[in-house]
Amino acid sequence: MSSPLLPKTIMGYVLRTSGRHQIGLAVLAVGVFGLTSVPLEIQRRIVNDAIKNGATQTIVWLALAYAGVALLEQAFKLGLNIYRGWVSEDAVRTLRKTLRQSGLREPAHRDVAREARSEASTDDDSETGTHAAMVVSEAEPIGGFVGMAISEPLLQIGILVSVIGYMTFIEPWALLLSLGFLLPQILFVPLMQGAINRRAAERVKTLRGVGGDIVAQGVPQEEGIERVFALNMGIYKIKFSMNLAMNFLYHAAVAIALGVGGLLVVEQRLQLGTVVAVVSGLGKLNDPWGDLVNWFREFSVDSVKYRLFADALEHHTAAGRGLATA
Repeated sequence: MSSPLLPKTIMGYVLRTSGRHQIGLAVLAVGVFGLTSVPLEIQRRIVNDAIKNGATQTIVWLALAYAGVALLEQAFKLGLNIYRGWVSEDAVRTLRKTLRQSGLREPAHRDVAREARSEASTDDDSETGTHAAMVVSEAEPIGGFVGMAISEPLLQIGILVSVIGYMTFIEPWALLLSLGFLLPQILFVPLMQGAINRRAAERVKTLRGVGGDIVAQGVPQEEGIERVFALNMGIYKIKFSMNLAMNFLYHAAVAIALGVGGLLVVEQRLQLGTVVAVVSGLGKLNDPWGDLVNWFREFSVDSVKYRLFADALEHHTAAGRGLATA
């Protein structure tokens, strides 16, 4: 059961706290991915047309155009990242204010609380530790996700579609190469991310227990410390194994593009500039796909954290109401 102070899902919270700002972020994201394929085409023209024909003036103008497009793209990214940062920090601030408002109910009934729960002081301390952990650390990643919730997948999917579409237009076999790079990851990434999510949820619960131990006893239990260590190591192993598999598929695709493309160039069935554009395009697929996977990872983990956060806030609020009527 989620708190009435918060929506049921993290995306509901995103829309409640930053709905109109998400539109502005989306516009900036469209501006970024709309420029993504332009540098690839300029590279291809420089190699195929300008250098081959020795057109010095054309090379200079194309190089200036490349620099101008790159600068404009980076300007859009700068605006997007700063705007995201503001939206994220505003969401973190809102979450902490929500917790503060819920926490203000308890002091007015503190004497009642002491009498009603004098025999359960350990539970009190554990609850206080949970609340402290929520205010200090758990609000940060949840609020941080808000800034990238919609603009990030829009940006990265837009880049992928733009680059794959461009490569397919100039050389149809590049579509097969792109699919060979992406499809295996579509299969194994969700499975590995699910394993990360389960460990992340248990880690949050364990850290809350550690916070309660610190409040109650001044030091955490060794068992909790060891459990957090084991969970973190499990997350690292799965996460970096996933990264290894993704990087291998990227380099395999580049090797195929260079090998097959080089043979076709030798046989004069393909222009060198096209090979350069395809290899550069694969590089432009690797980063947005990795960023999209990271977004999915953040969404999955932060959804779990948000659900735990909202449930804990509901419990805290309900406890405050119970004390008020005692």
